[in-house]
Amino acid sequence: MQPLPGFRDLFPADFARRNYLVGRWRETARRYGFVEFDGPTLESAELYRKKNSGGEILGQLYEFTDKGDRAVALRPEVTPTLARMVAARHRDFPKPMRWFNVGTCFRYERQQRGRLREFLQFNCDLVGDGSPAADAEVIALLIDLLRSFGLGEGDFAIRLSDRSAWHDFMARHGVEKDRTAEFLTIVDRMEKMPAEKAAELLHPFGIGIGTLREFIAKAEIPALAPLLADLEVRGLRGYVRPDLGVVRGLAYYTGVVFEAFALHGNLRAIAGGGRYDRLLADLSDGSADLPAVGFGVGDAVLLELLNETPTAKAMEDAALKADAPVQVYIVIAAEERRPEALALAQQLREAGWRVGFPLGVEKVGKQFGAAEGAGASHAVVIGSEWPVVKVKRLADRHEKEVAKDALLPWLADSRC
Repeated sequence: MQPLPGFRDLFPADFARRNYLVGRWRETARRYGFVEFDGPTLESAELYRKKNSGGEILGQLYEFTDKGDRAVALRPEVTPTLARMVAARHRDFPKPMRWFNVGTCFRYERQQRGRLREFLQFNCDLVGDGSPAADAEVIALLIDLLRSFGLGEGDFAIRLSDRSAWHDFMARHGVEKDRTAEFLTIVDRMEKMPAEKAAELLHPFGIGIGTLREFIAKAEIPALAPLLADLEVRGLRGYVRPDLGVVRGLAYYTGVVFEAFALHGNLRAIAGGGRYDRLLADLSDGSADLPAVGFGVGDAVLLELLNETPTAKAMEDAALKADAPVQVYIVIAAEERRPEALALAQQLREAGWRVGFPLGVEKVGKQFGAAEGAGASHAVVIGSEWPVVKVKRLADRHEKEVAKDALLPWLADSRC
């Protein structure tokens, strides 16, 4: 038996890597003053239709009828849930609201590298402020999030655009409002399809692919000037590239849109987001008319990028080693000392150390192998010399004899 296509088993080493991501996600969000929330994994399917995601998301829903004869769906993204929750209780919170979420999402799409049908996603949203300063704050958070993994200007860039420029373009070229989502979906996919196919899809709109490419090549987006100036002051302008080719596939975006792209390898976008100023009003029938901006990043594509970036991979390996399941392994060299070993293990655990020891009689060499396999930094050998123990630093095999009562402060000093 194998997992379903697009789903995965997470063995301990895989889960440790995921926890590494989640830890950096939470740490960065909190440094920016964001607080964590969550909502149901299962929502009414109507939520995703009402909030106007666009045909792509609706076509990827894991949708079914439950035992109460309700049309429900596993969440493909968190933004609709956020919007529903904010619309219900926005008066209870001071503005702007800085919320983030780490949760599982599901999309029934073609499985490919860095893109799965079940994935963990980090979402970050700032609600209640429609200024360029809010846009810059969210983009700065995304940049710092990626930098926290050891990624730099040579590894990724934020491609930045503005939907308002495209709305002006569509108005000039006679694109009907009810076909806006269809047209923008074509533009969003244009980089990934043959020119002949793009031209075929654009033909009903009376717009040639050359006209589109000329418009994108201009890359002049005056509305972005305050945002870019804000990022310049922060020292983050070098990560950002204005690019009208970015439109984002979701229909509810209204202004600034952006995507983080890897600059090497063959990966898709790492993260994406933008401003969605009408979604809350649409979901609440106008009772919660609040501007909002946010982004999401999935774990699968980010893990792929870390694997391909030597600096980031070295940082990840060091972090995982420091967070090994066992820090101190007690080697029982004299079995008659097992009671003392158990007491010492308990004492160390109560002091906050992650401790391992053999549950049965084992040769000393095998115990040292178990210590190294568990990632322990130190082995404490208990033998006939008790209450004196021998402490071995496994990295360089340095040994020192320490009285049992002095072991805790000695380990604390070695930790520093």
